Amino acid sequence: MDKKPVPFKKTVFVCVNVREGGRVACGNPGRGGVELCEALKHAVKEKGLKGKVRVAKSGCLDLCEQGPNAFVYPGGEWLSGVTAADVPAIVKKLEE
Repeated sequence: MDKKPVPFKKTVFVCVNVREGGRVACGNPGRGGVELCEALKHAVKEKGLKGKVRVAKSGCLDLCEQGPNAFVYPGGEWLSGVTAADVPAIVKKLEE
């Protein structure tokens, strides 16, 4: 195993999990998880944060009914019910 420092200042994990059979999940059509992830990736790149901030797709983060869910690491900030309208505020905090 090769150990190295984390190459990013911050990572935002965005749930894009999909569930079958009508079960609620952040990545299901109409829930917004996939769109949120793409919007964050675009905004991070646009603000010149690429290479400093990583936006990563995540599997289930558990609080499906409260989603779309994301969390920022390090920092321990949990975000629930996130929409595209929240992206500018999230990116602003990532710049700090």
